[in-house]
Amino acid sequence: MKKKWMLIVPFLLVMLLVMVPYAHAEPLPDISINIGNEDGGASGTSTLSILLLITVLSVAPAILVLMTSFTRIVIVLGFVKTSMGTNTIPPAQVLVGLAMFLTFFIMAPTFSEINQTALQPYIQGEITQEEAFEEASKPIKKFMFNHTREKDLLLFMNYTGEERPASYEDIPITTLIPAFAISELKTAFQMGFMIFIPFLIIDMIVASTLMAMGMMMLPPIMISLPFKILLFILVDGWYLIVRSLLLSFNP
Repeated sequence: MKKKWMLIVPFLLVMLLVMVPYAHAEPLPDISINIGNEDGGASGTSTLSILLLITVLSVAPAILVLMTSFTRIVIVLGFVKTSMGTNTIPPAQVLVGLAMFLTFFIMAPTFSEINQTALQPYIQGEITQEEAFEEASKPIKKFMFNHTREKDLLLFMNYTGEERPASYEDIPITTLIPAFAISELKTAFQMGFMIFIPFLIIDMIVASTLMAMGMMMLPPIMISLPFKILLFILVDGWYLIVRSLLLSFNP
């Protein structure tokens, strides 16, 4: 540790000696930030717009998570980790990262359509902001509608008293998002239950064997864990899990 500090301190001194002349030669420019309209307009409107923008940006990650395939993927991967009994392996960061990149892969056609029909025309000034929002909502509505159960959708539509729409484009996005979310939760839990079954059978067999041998003081998880990992490796578990997730999002 002392050797590292002996190497770092001279480097910091050299950097300080190099930067001091430039600091005296060229003072830092003055930077000012003004919130409001320079043309004498109502400053309260701009301030309110900034506050609304910050609020939307803070809520945007949660909104995007519920409007994509991320919910189902991360829950299924969590069930895999729990059913195997490995508390810290793989780490949570790895599972969340894998879920994010699988989400980008699955949502790529939807994001590409949003870019072509809404984002690029808006950047080029061909459509207004309201039209861009309307065009961007159509592909994401189509994706959510294709993976939402009719029962869940009718639950929220009946609560608000809405009439049966002619197409998915007529469904309000505030109604479609919660219906899609609970549909994803049910699908993820169904897949998680199927993942639990083989590992549960191994735990029961190991526990019964230890009881028959009179080894009641030995935790069954210590014996069953290697067998569960071996089973997962032999059947190429990660390939099967990811393949099942990809196939579950086919239209």
